[in-house]
Amino acid sequence: LPRPVRKPTMKGFVAVLTFVAFAAVGAKPNAGLKTWSRFSKLPYPGDKAFLYDTFPGDFIWAVGTAAYQVEGAFEKDGKGLSIWDTFTRGGNRMATGDVGSDSYHNIHADIRAIRQLGVTHYRFSLSWSRIFPNGTRGSYNDIGTSYYRTLIRRLKEVRVQPVVTLHHWDLPEQLQQTLGGWSNPEIVGIFEDYADFCFHAFGNDVKFWITIDNPFVVAQYGYGTGVVAPGIKNDPDLPLRVGHNLLKAHAAAWHLYNRRYRPRQHGKVSMALASHWIKPSRTRLESLRECQCSLDHVLGWFAQPLFVDGDYPACMKERLGSRLPSFTQEEREQVRGTADFFALSHGATLSFQLINDSLKFGQLEDLDLRMLLYWVNEEYDKPPIFVMQSGWYVLGNTKTEDPKQMYYLKRFIAETLKSIVVDGVNVIGYTAWSLMDGFEWHREYGIRRGLYYVDFNTPDMKREPKTSATFYRNVIQKNGFPELPENKPAQGVFPCDFAWGVSANSIQVETAPTQFADPNIYLWNISNNGELIKLQGFSSPPLHRATHCADYATVDEIRQVGVNHFHFSLNWSALVPSGDVSHPNTTLLGYYRCFTHQLLLANVTPVVTLWHHTRQRSGLPAPLDTTNRWLNRKTPEAFANYARLCYRELGENVKVWITLNEPNDEMVSYQEGHQMLRAHALAWHVYDREFRRTQGGKVSLALHMDWVEPAFSFSREDVEPAKRVLDFFVGWFAEPIFGSGDYPAGMRSWLRQLNSLELPVFNEEDRKLVKGAYDFFAMSHFSSKLVTHAKEDSYTYTAMLEVQHMIDTTWIMSPRPVVPWGLRKALNWVKQHYSDVPVYVMANGVQEDPARFKDSLRVYYLYSYVNEALKAYSLDGVNLKGYFAYALNDQRDPGFGLYGQVHEEVIVKASLSNYRNIIQHNGFPVQGAAPQQCPASPQPCLGCRVLAKGPVVAFLTLVGSGVLITLGLIIYYMTKRHKEYY
Repeated sequence: LPRPVRKPTMKGFVAVLTFVAFAAVGAKPNAGLKTWSRFSKLPYPGDKAFLYDTFPGDFIWAVGTAAYQVEGAFEKDGKGLSIWDTFTRGGNRMATGDVGSDSYHNIHADIRAIRQLGVTHYRFSLSWSRIFPNGTRGSYNDIGTSYYRTLIRRLKEVRVQPVVTLHHWDLPEQLQQTLGGWSNPEIVGIFEDYADFCFHAFGNDVKFWITIDNPFVVAQYGYGTGVVAPGIKNDPDLPLRVGHNLLKAHAAAWHLYNRRYRPRQHGKVSMALASHWIKPSRTRLESLRECQCSLDHVLGWFAQPLFVDGDYPACMKERLGSRLPSFTQEEREQVRGTADFFALSHGATLSFQLINDSLKFGQLEDLDLRMLLYWVNEEYDKPPIFVMQSGWYVLGNTKTEDPKQMYYLKRFIAETLKSIVVDGVNVIGYTAWSLMDGFEWHREYGIRRGLYYVDFNTPDMKREPKTSATFYRNVIQKNGFPELPENKPAQGVFPCDFAWGVSANSIQVETAPTQFADPNIYLWNISNNGELIKLQGFSSPPLHRATHCADYATVDEIRQVGVNHFHFSLNWSALVPSGDVSHPNTTLLGYYRCFTHQLLLANVTPVVTLWHHTRQRSGLPAPLDTTNRWLNRKTPEAFANYARLCYRELGENVKVWITLNEPNDEMVSYQEGHQMLRAHALAWHVYDREFRRTQGGKVSLALHMDWVEPAFSFSREDVEPAKRVLDFFVGWFAEPIFGSGDYPAGMRSWLRQLNSLELPVFNEEDRKLVKGAYDFFAMSHFSSKLVTHAKEDSYTYTAMLEVQHMIDTTWIMSPRPVVPWGLRKALNWVKQHYSDVPVYVMANGVQEDPARFKDSLRVYYLYSYVNEALKAYSLDGVNLKGYFAYALNDQRDPGFGLYGQVHEEVIVKASLSNYRNIIQHNGFPVQGAAPQQCPASPQPCLGCRVLAKGPVVAFLTLVGSGVLITLGLIIYYMTKRHKEYY
């Protein structure tokens, strides 16, 4: 098919070179085997990132149906019975396709839906028994033929091209009864005659023909397991004979068209082949060969005879032996090359549905359309590929909101786009399945696959577009996913006083004396066991060394990152084990004092959290831990006293305080949260009254704030649930402090609607206490999620809020979704709700395998999230003051660290260097622009603190120092003159 010339790119140039290199070689046996190794070597996670680009200008956008699923009218106007009409009336089956979606009486409604989608092609199948009721030409039914003529004419009127399938599983029952259906070789000639009639009757208006849909399912599950019609089982060799006849029938029809109709109709003919995808369970060549063999037994069974050599794959021959029918040389020539394009089906029909374990050969099934397209491209010598069926499904009780179907559709289309743009595969079209809900074969009406919802309880089978239809229409209108301004990386820098930081949940506390503080003398027994023996009665004179903390290595690690802030948490239960602040752990306090002092000497500002919430332990002193914890009204007062102790003892070094870190956890009750809010406010007011004037610091709390996006941003029904979730998980703590002094109105009204009295009420005193108790807004942000009001999966459905949680299947996962734009949206939410409040991103990081020291995912994550933070600052006007990467090292925060560790050795990961580079440039400066001019960072002035603490003593000290220096200079020069005189 001709293509318009696209603007040349380096990526395109590489694709062209690749194409030329392989085109000359031709198909080789098992050429697709390299697919797995090729994709394992692609850059991660860059290759997994969503690709914003468009499809070729002549790309085919299609939607499809199958006759038995949607037509209905199973006995009307002379139609004969099909094997599905009989099959659905036997065994334990509960439903039939007698009416389906009643498309036979609803051509106008179907055409309207097709026009609304904006597709260029519509794939449908002919009901063989509607045209030939008993399967042969002698039973010709003109009324049935007229139905299809009308459908094709109406399609052409709205400029939609038909893609016609001759046989989509609904064989005339008469042929099954008299011949045994596809198990009888005589059916080859009968099918050829049926195809001849269809080519003659409709061919002038049809340019794409599919002879038979998914022969694997027909053979394996119609004549092997009996899961689908005609429901025959118990003969393990019968599916192989059926497959043999299906191939011969297709080849006969292709040759007929090629000889008699192609010269004047100029159409193309193929057979629609379906496949799953499989990945190796182990990284061994044997596993790869088993994957190849799995695909050979499903897709290669029919594709290799058509596209390669007219014979079955070697793997099938080896494993099935004489059970597999053989082709004569003449038959091979007859079958080989009888496909004008590769018609590929992928999705719910086979994947995780009908592929049983015996065909996986111990490997792992996967849903990767892109890899399957590449495998087909390599295995069958780069044929043009038309994706003939693709999509997923939702449960039968789902109506017009089908988020799962929509996001799977997005995933498959995005993988098709990457296959074209990145992999150089010649994909010419994509068919979303299906146009409307209908009878879903062995699943009956238990699932729905349509882009249009069909109300089966209405007389006219009313059709309504689902959200997946809206999505597909938008993709078609844009011809893919063109890059928008908000998707492009921002260029620019942060302000000069921007706080660049790194966070850690806690630090390793070492309070044991070091070798330099030990005055004892030891004898080293080197001749025996190397033991050190202390000599009694001897001690060494004191060494005059500069003192530092035992954990000085951590300070050095922080300094190497290049940050100017370090955020860590204190341990309340360890600092005040008895709960009585008059008896603190002075050793530990001394350690924290020393550690924060060392940070300042390294030009790093300490940011200290008083209490870090974890689900594993409360972190409260023992007396409070055993008496209702945060439900005890004494706990907030105890926390305020603990905060006072920390301000007093550490405030000289610490100017940024976090009272509570991430208290807004879903496991925290509303009553506990109420007391936590009071505790924070009391601690904030203690600082404000008693310490702010002398210490000049800032205090707030840090909230966990992952972003919540409506699954359908264009649906008000989903926008409201997203707002509700943010109210309940962020506004719960934010609104009382930064807003009204009360819980969010939406939160209260929703609970009132549920007749819940769980949410406490602020009395006037507490409202005044809590409201305005902040100096900045601090958030921890790691990921994003989608919510919808449409219930689909009970495991991820929150009944109390009536929201379904889900993810976009195109997102990078590790294990939480990597969604950089979610940070920008979260920052804008803060701005919209609380105006110009200063904001700090206090923790932002991703979990990655600790063994990956070349942590490419974290490199990508930090670059992308910091860039989104820059957009929020420079484009949206968010008052962003700082960004903290999480976390410092894997030892304390496994999987999140910029430093790794092997035994005792600390390893610098790749992400550390990349983060440091961003910090050194203060963002992402425009290339070629003049460097940002910032004043030099002030060096620590320890004497300045003396001036601040005791101005009188400091003044006298300064004067005395000046007098001594002056006297020294006088004596020096007097002595010098005296020597010169002599």
